[in-house]
Amino acid sequence: MSIEDNLRNLLKTIPDHVKLVAVSKTQPVERILLAYNAGQRIFGENKVQELTEKQTQLPNDIKWHMLGHLQTNKVKYIAPFVSLIHSVDSMKLLKEIDKEAAKNKRMIDCLLEFYIAREESKFGLSMEEALDILNSEDYQNMSNIRICGVMGIASFVDDPAIVRAEFKTLSGIFSELKSEFFPDKEYFSEISIGMSSDYRIAIEEGATMVRIGTAIFGERDYSK
Repeated sequence: MSIEDNLRNLLKTIPDHVKLVAVSKTQPVERILLAYNAGQRIFGENKVQELTEKQTQLPNDIKWHMLGHLQTNKVKYIAPFVSLIHSVDSMKLLKEIDKEAAKNKRMIDCLLEFYIAREESKFGLSMEEALDILNSEDYQNMSNIRICGVMGIASFVDDPAIVRAEFKTLSGIFSELKSEFFPDKEYFSEISIGMSSDYRIAIEEGATMVRIGTAIFGERDYSK
């Protein structure tokens, strides 16, 4: 099927309150435009260089999301335009985003990335680390970032019960943070979980944002 057909069929399975982030990593501009012309406006990239190159070549009303691990020295390249950073996994990174957002006279929305998978991962906060950030004076003094929710990546396993349990864990973390730190903040509302293989489970477990690439664009060719 075409990208347009894939998008149309996918949207039939996603409730209106859940945002679809089209994961366009490794996809050429021409294929992203097909999705754009079919009505998709939110696209997510994993690498800063690829994101910045595409942003200059595609329509200005696209909302670009940074999904992959973000190094502090790369923040300055996306700070002028990025719509949402999903992958905040340290105080150091959050400080840098706040600094670069201030330089660009912007407020940058962020999600705290949590480590919820059974597999070993280099990235993602523990609950203890997140609490340290949110309770810190440094965070209280930040005026150019806005933490809008949480993000996580489930284990790459065939057992849906494991995936569901991990998504449920993140939904619980969201609820705890909402209650303790953001009870009156409407913007703290996002749970970014779910990809092509598990987005239906993610939606059942509270996802407000799903990150889908393969089901839209087909299998990626990483050799290019």
